[in-house]
Amino acid sequence: MGQHEAMVVPLLDNSVLDRLQLELDYDEGIWKVFIQDFVALLPARIERLRMALTTGDPVTSKDAVLSLKTASQMVGAERLAALAVDLQRAIRNDSPDGPRSIVLPRLAVAHLPRIRQCAQQTTHLLERHLHGYGA
Repeated sequence: MGQHEAMVVPLLDNSVLDRLQLELDYDEGIWKVFIQDFVALLPARIERLRMALTTGDPVTSKDAVLSLKTASQMVGAERLAALAVDLQRAIRNDSPDGPRSIVLPRLAVAHLPRIRQCAQQTTHLLERHLHGYGA
């Protein structure tokens, strides 16, 4: 999936949120804590990814983008997960453009603004969902 295709993926998959609520409702409100934790940790996940990319660290870059993708999928943040997949592919592909110390910072410039914007939109919708306004 390319960058443009990722942008047409819905921000949230409400069926994932509904399933979370059903599966985690054995303990009153635990699903809300799960979503609140995702929202609280999202800035740190993105910052870790930014640092890894801008310092040209391929191992940490791969780990950080995988963490973002997996966490996003778990709460139904479909567009954010799709953007992470796009970046994951770009990191994984051998680039003829030069060494990782140059390529990874370029990927940061190309991908992080969209990821940050999507994270903000996703956070807003998740917070609305938590407060009972739907998504």
